[in-house]
Amino acid sequence: MNNDTICALATANGVGALGIIRVSGNDALPVVQKSFPGKNLEKQKSHTIHYGYFMDGEETIDEVMLSIFLAPKSFTTENSVEIAFHGSPHIGKRILETLIKNGARMAKAGEFTLRAFINGRIDLSQAEAIADVIASENEASRKVAISQLKGGITNEISLLRTDLLNFVSLIELELDFAEEDVEFADRTALTALLNRIEVKLHSLIESFQYGNAIKNGTAVAIIGKPNAGKSTLLNALLKEERAIVSNIAGTTRDTIEEILHIKGHAFRLIDTAGLRETSDEIEAIGVKKAKEKVENANILVYLADAGTIDFSEDVDMLKSLLREDLKLIICATKIDEVMPHQYEKVEEVFRKEIAHEFDFIMISAVENQNMQDLKNELSSYVEQLKASENNVVITNQRHFEALQKSLNAVHKVNEAISFRISTELLAYELRNALEHLGEISGEVTNDEVLGNIFSKFCIGK
Repeated sequence: MNNDTICALATANGVGALGIIRVSGNDALPVVQKSFPGKNLEKQKSHTIHYGYFMDGEETIDEVMLSIFLAPKSFTTENSVEIAFHGSPHIGKRILETLIKNGARMAKAGEFTLRAFINGRIDLSQAEAIADVIASENEASRKVAISQLKGGITNEISLLRTDLLNFVSLIELELDFAEEDVEFADRTALTALLNRIEVKLHSLIESFQYGNAIKNGTAVAIIGKPNAGKSTLLNALLKEERAIVSNIAGTTRDTIEEILHIKGHAFRLIDTAGLRETSDEIEAIGVKKAKEKVENANILVYLADAGTIDFSEDVDMLKSLLREDLKLIICATKIDEVMPHQYEKVEEVFRKEIAHEFDFIMISAVENQNMQDLKNELSSYVEQLKASENNVVITNQRHFEALQKSLNAVHKVNEAISFRISTELLAYELRNALEHLGEISGEVTNDEVLGNIFSKFCIGK
């Protein structure tokens, strides 16, 4: 199927000033030529643009501009043509129908990028980085995706694999001379290399928490008793009336999620139902959902009404929600409504009762008091995840799992050396480590993995 000429809309569906259709394959030029009279496309130079009319037989479909990219200097390394047309969905549909009539077929999801990978122009991690660049919604995710597109993770992995491969070759040589009981691979040097690889793998694995926050955003659950000011806080952070605010307890009965960008990082703010015991069936469902959201959140912002006299119920609820890896921020709210001596003692109460480490901020969402302090705390959480000495950040779950498997294999190799286990087993574990590292760049892969990766791309990419 790689010999087929494929075509697809490369721009988003819908009306726009322009649309672009991509055509790639050995017969890309002849296929387009059938609908572009007046100029011999096969005699044109690569990376040139040509004006004319796209025809279906004798009928003019549209006035177009053709960009020609000759193999191997194209995205897919095949002959490619990009057709820029007036951005009518109907015109795009007619052009695609005509190209198929001329001998092309519709591309599958991600097939252009798949061909670039198969033809050796990019490796698998770079192909995935292309999808990440397209999906990036903030500055941090864009920067990381571009770094990986340039081969950041591939370069790191290649260095590890090259060093490891040298020892695998020597171990394999030992197997060929097994009867003579000789060692070609210096075990001390191999142990030192494995230790260096282990440190690097640990560093890459640890970067995943930061990478995941960059790529998918940090989940922030806003929790508190009814009327603690959760919806008011959400509206203040977003600077719009996103949630209904009222003095009636239990107004919010479902969760509301919105994205907030702070210093280039994305935070998924989750406004939840007020936590309390209730006989109202619908409100009870909302309370249950609120607790579920906390279980999956990275940060818990717990709101306590500064005018409250007894915080024992807040303390009990908060204790039931805490877990070791949860970042906790406690906010005393509505400080504009009470005297300073009332809200200044709130922190003391929670410090006494809550053993979990937390940051404390006194805020008024209505008066915008100390809201920047809250934003700074949210931002600092993400910044602290980043290892300053590590330039490569892992954002992909598949890469993370492959690195963990590689690290496990390296541990087993070290054990094999320590216990002087047979050369055959040592060679087996070394090959395992190499294979798992190769999964990241695609040097080792299978059709099922490729199908899963590229099925998530848009058709025109």
